[in-house]
Amino acid sequence: MLDLGTNEGRIISAALRLAAERPWNEISLRDIAEAAGMNLAGLSDTYHSKSEVLAGFVKQVDREMLANAPAPQPGESQRDALFEVIMARFDVLAPYKSALNSIVKSGETELPMLRTLLSSQAWMLQAAGIDSDGPAGGLRTAGLASVYASVLRTWLEDDDPGLARTMAALDRKLRRGESMMSVLDDTLGAARRVNDMLRSGWGSSSSTTAAPPEDEFGGDANGTATGPQGGAA
Repeated sequence: MLDLGTNEGRIISAALRLAAERPWNEISLRDIAEAAGMNLAGLSDTYHSKSEVLAGFVKQVDREMLANAPAPQPGESQRDALFEVIMARFDVLAPYKSALNSIVKSGETELPMLRTLLSSQAWMLQAAGIDSDGPAGGLRTAGLASVYASVLRTWLEDDDPGLARTMAALDRKLRRGESMMSVLDDTLGAARRVNDMLRSGWGSSSSTTAAPPEDEFGGDANGTATGPQGGAA
């Protein structure tokens, strides 16, 4: 997975190799640079913190997971499709299990890493054929992040080649999450219908009343985007 012919690949590989040997919080950027066969100046051309190194690794995992995860099958439930995608991710992570144990136990998490981890959850949803955009998608992404973090810890402790504990925990968490998301989706759907009714009512009286003022972000008083700047980030 890691291309050792690139600086990114050499640095990430060196960091993971060191993490498998000793606690992550005892490893410095200088240690990583030396293990990668370069000086700090060379490392700084690519990464500026250990969190950035880990974020680079997560992106590499995303890429391989997306390339290898099975596509959703006709008639397959979203829960089952997501189960397969997450297990495919664990397959990609398997060679780095010792290093990940060290990293997770360190508890070191910075903002760049959090953003990357949430992006990974969104990619897993997309790979399973589940929309990760908009308010509902944001809730799904956050919900999956909670599920994944919990099951990841089970996977790190699961020494069964068949990963029976991991699969049981994942199935249980996904079923629980599916029920919660169903309620949230219903709530969001009701909110959208109310909003549409309010907007329709506003439109019917537009001939006698002024249009709602735009706010500083390009939306009207109801929070609805009114120009091209209102697109999703």
